[in-house]
Amino acid sequence: MAELWSAQAGYMASPTLSEELRHAIQPTCRFRQFADIEVALGKNVGDVFNWNIYGDTDTEAGAIAENAVMPETGFPVSQGSVTMTEYGISVPYSGKFDDFSEHPVKNIIHKTLKNNARRALDTAAHAQFDATLLKAVGGATGSITLVDTGTSAAVNNVAMTFDHIKTINDTMQERNIPLFDGENYVGIARPSTLRGVTDSLEAIHSYVDAGWGRIMAGERGRADGTRMVSQTHIASEAWSNGLSDAAYFFGADTVTEAVACPEEIRGKIPDDYGRGKGIAWYYVGGFAITHADATNAATKLQARIVKWDSAS
Repeated sequence: MAELWSAQAGYMASPTLSEELRHAIQPTCRFRQFADIEVALGKNVGDVFNWNIYGDTDTEAGAIAENAVMPETGFPVSQGSVTMTEYGISVPYSGKFDDFSEHPVKNIIHKTLKNNARRALDTAAHAQFDATLLKAVGGATGSITLVDTGTSAAVNNVAMTFDHIKTINDTMQERNIPLFDGENYVGIARPSTLRGVTDSLEAIHSYVDAGWGRIMAGERGRADGTRMVSQTHIASEAWSNGLSDAAYFFGADTVTEAVACPEEIRGKIPDDYGRGKGIAWYYVGGFAITHADATNAATKLQARIVKWDSAS
């Protein structure tokens, strides 16, 4: 494949490789795929980007009596903010190493940079999912203890079961958390945490058709209206009893990704008379949880993410 590079201030950029990078890492991200994108073009590193957050209406609609005036209501509007941050890393190499190597050095580095970018950006997205106010600790026979303070005070002493997922699903419905895709919620967990429910998951092909439905990256199956995704990017929290691990359940409007400079591949302008070379990936943006206002009961009700959690 031809690699066309355009010179910039201190580096060379490849639109083709940058587009390839974005297409390559998006399907491998587990948390980032569920973030809502806000375009923040023109923002620089350190700038703060703000966007509007809309809550549910204050009152519900109902029947209107004949000749009655149309009832009015309002809805809360707040602002979220995120500081634009640089992400990236480079791999230097020498011209001699490239010339004499029996392997395609640039291609190898490009592959390793893809993996690095995937982990870095997915980790940043996960940190915001983890900031949710809603923390659930599992109990016997599928019960949970839910807090809306952002901190669990109890130790989770049970493995996750299908009944726990059903209880969390019911809890999200009772809180009127919007469905992610109009029909289902989403859950993300490590394979070991899902092990106890894997055999009970509804097979993907029975509810998703490639012609009209989106299969989520890492999707394993559906559990009582919750589409379960497996992830290993984020390290285990290593709870003291080892019976389970962190998992996240959510609907729509969860985490926002503000993008000022989408991830791209950059090449170092060779120095030392062409002997010093390098390739890097670079990104400017930020992630922020959308609903995490703990001001009062009303704002807490807007929380969209439930974390399966433990105090230790």
